[in-house]
Amino acid sequence: MGTRGAFLVDHCGAARALCGAGPASTLIDTMLATETTLPTLPDLERAASVVYAAMPPTPQYAWPLLSRRCGGGGGREVWVKHENHTPIGAFKVRGGLVYLDRLLRTEPDVEGIVSATRGNHGQSLGFAAARHGVRALVVVPRGNSAEKNAAMRALGVELVEEGEDFQDAVDAADRVAAARGWHRTPSFHPWLVAGVGTYALELFRGAPPLDTVYVPIGLGSGVCGTIAARDALGLPTRVVGVVSAGAPAYLDSLAAGRVVSRPVSTRIADGLACRTPVAEALAHVARGVERVVAVSDDEVEDAMRALFSDTHNAAEGAGAAALAALLRDVRDGTAHPGARVGVVLTGGNVDRDAFARVLAGGGASSS
Repeated sequence: MGTRGAFLVDHCGAARALCGAGPASTLIDTMLATETTLPTLPDLERAASVVYAAMPPTPQYAWPLLSRRCGGGGGREVWVKHENHTPIGAFKVRGGLVYLDRLLRTEPDVEGIVSATRGNHGQSLGFAAARHGVRALVVVPRGNSAEKNAAMRALGVELVEEGEDFQDAVDAADRVAAARGWHRTPSFHPWLVAGVGTYALELFRGAPPLDTVYVPIGLGSGVCGTIAARDALGLPTRVVGVVSAGAPAYLDSLAAGRVVSRPVSTRIADGLACRTPVAEALAHVARGVERVVAVSDDEVEDAMRALFSDTHNAAEGAGAAALAALLRDVRDGTAHPGARVGVVLTGGNVDRDAFARVLAGGGASSS
């Protein structure tokens, strides 16, 4: 069995390989020993039943122009998972639906929920809370997307703007939840992972066998859900995580073998703007991905243009990050020739002015 096979069979060994020998690998081993178990196939199926009570499955399509752009002349086929087609325009709605369902089964008297977000997580909670008649308060950093803020308010969310970045919003949400006595909803939790993992279940079942899937990493629920679905179905598919070069905390934490914080500077991929990783998510990423790629804002914007040119779908920055990584791998010769690959378009919630600027910023003609 080759290196890749060894990785898929011995994920803990892969984590040590990612982080190297010595103290870093010891720290990863400690994290792995205490991590939360990923959802099983029955967990994902139960989550899917909750999700489908509110929305249909999203499509996955192989777009010929996109495949050609990514080296389709050599046989490479690219499948896009369209999470921009959910009721809130992003994959997060799945986690919100499952989290609220599970929460109200265990704590039926919850008066309200509090969370922090850059937008899509807050919309997911607002959408789910409205279905159950539960009040929702969401803290966003100052300067957050005006259109995402408007979308949350339209869903009935009480919006509070505080702090300079997502981590500041998290701290503020903790204080608000304690002051009001409301349930503090995290941005990473096994219930959220089970919910968002349903998109990966759909992708793996709906597309032909995939050699590799590229998945953006914000706080980690999406990539962990993809790993869970891959493992639950017993597939050999490689999972490549994608971070912003302007938010490299997960990449640097993997290299260090521990959680490290990094400043955030991305101008376009706000959904990837993580300053401090979640330890449990980091452990799952270390165990379950082949590698993590950091893409620049310029590469993300080029991928946004490519998706619009080749599929006529709008992608926010984080939603285009997976394609940006694939295009980088194609240029570098890292992508396996003749492979069938998947990219997760995690959301399309980009502000109009920002999208107009991106589309006007460069050519994305098919190559």
